[in-house]
Amino acid sequence: MGRALKLAIPVLFAGLVLWWASYYTTIVLWELRKLFSWLALPLLVAGFAALLWLVVKLLRRTAGNRGGDAAVALGCSGAVVGLVLAVGWLVYGAYLQDRAYMEDVRIVSEPVPELAARAPYLVGKAQAAPHLGDVTGEIADITYLPDSDRFSTLVERRGWLAGYEVGLVQDIPLGGNSRNQQRCEFDVDVADARIGGWFNHNLGRKISAEKRGLRFDADDAYVVCAGDTPTVVVPLKRQTGFLVVTERPAGLALYDGRTGKLRITTDTASVAGPSYPISIAARQREATAAVGGFADWWFERSGWDASEDGANEGNESELTLQYRDGSGRSAYVTPLTPQGEASSVVAVSTVPTRHQGRGLAPMTVHRLEPTWSSPKAIVALIKAEYRDVCCYNDDMVFEVVPTGGSTWTATVGSEQNIRYRVEGRGQIAGREATCLKSADGALIRCAYAAPGSPEEAELKRREQEKQKGQPTPGGTRDPGDLGAYSAGELAELHRRVSEEVVRRLKGA
Repeated sequence: MGRALKLAIPVLFAGLVLWWASYYTTIVLWELRKLFSWLALPLLVAGFAALLWLVVKLLRRTAGNRGGDAAVALGCSGAVVGLVLAVGWLVYGAYLQDRAYMEDVRIVSEPVPELAARAPYLVGKAQAAPHLGDVTGEIADITYLPDSDRFSTLVERRGWLAGYEVGLVQDIPLGGNSRNQQRCEFDVDVADARIGGWFNHNLGRKISAEKRGLRFDADDAYVVCAGDTPTVVVPLKRQTGFLVVTERPAGLALYDGRTGKLRITTDTASVAGPSYPISIAARQREATAAVGGFADWWFERSGWDASEDGANEGNESELTLQYRDGSGRSAYVTPLTPQGEASSVVAVSTVPTRHQGRGLAPMTVHRLEPTWSSPKAIVALIKAEYRDVCCYNDDMVFEVVPTGGSTWTATVGSEQNIRYRVEGRGQIAGREATCLKSADGALIRCAYAAPGSPEEAELKRREQEKQKGQPTPGGTRDPGDLGAYSAGELAELHRRVSEEVVRRLKGA
């Protein structure tokens, strides 16, 4: 009885520790499961080799020296075969994992749906700090919320045993002067947990205590403000598979910044932001390397890579964009280049930012025909064609994003003031429309307007308006129908009239 108690007490104590340490046990089991998927087949081979060794040993005992050479040869052959199978599985298992992530991928020749341009991510990031006021914390995360067309910023409070300090949601329109911000402060005495925090101030620990076996990527988390109440939204992930282990979405963890209460839900429609983990979307996009056979995957002859030529530095893939059909839908969008040295964009991938269920969201790869030039070449074209507006002082070309079909949009300005956008189609060497517009979309001029394009129609309309504005017999100029002027054109006309009035008053 005494021996049983001596054995049972340590086992019971270890079990209680493992039960209490749900966060660390989740991490350990998560990593062990991934490791086991890689080592399962090699372990089976090792077991087979051990069995052969036992057989060899028995043969040597029974046959003496007569069967010794054959037994040694058999054992060596088993060891070599086991090593080859182990290495082969490590390679082929990676291919099978990519294939598992490609189960919901469609490759189509349909044009990319119309997408709405937005303020660049780097601008949202740069404008967060000046609008935080006297907040002393550190910016932990910046996320674009496509539902409200706003950027959210999550700020950590300084200190080891502290959570988040404030959430900031700001309106950064691509055109116009609106700069609305909404700050929602955390109750630092009650809601004192954060991702990566210490001890009981670790939000990951609270999530594991609520539901074991789920993990998350810190870059997937963001904050939303409902009035003065901040809510930290953490998209969760789970593991599936045995020999081939992959990740799948597993709902959301919602952490109330006022009460400190945590709620895990699978009702992702009620959250005003992306519910599908962007880390899984990125993994699906990377898995397109396995679109062909194993040989094509091994020699990198199939699939696509994100365009990484430096033009979209800081935000090159999984660009969160809204659809322009008014449905409120949005997607993670990535311009794709073929694997290798080519840099032209030949396809665009889209993954919805919202997804119900526990399976992978459908990913669509739209092949472009014609393809369009690399973002780096587009930036060079903009600097050459519109050198009077780009780029001097702190102005630069920001994100070059696909906006539907074969069209792209680039934004021009500084981190604090987006001034222009340039829209184009197809290869920059072709005679396609590349037009300069104001930030709010008013056409300024085109390097070349393609026949039949909306830009050509607008330029013809302007030319007709100019002809109508020729001097009349009374010596005055007819400005035409002011209602036909865009907001930008009317503002420019008002500015010129004001300047002329001031000049004449000074002259008098």
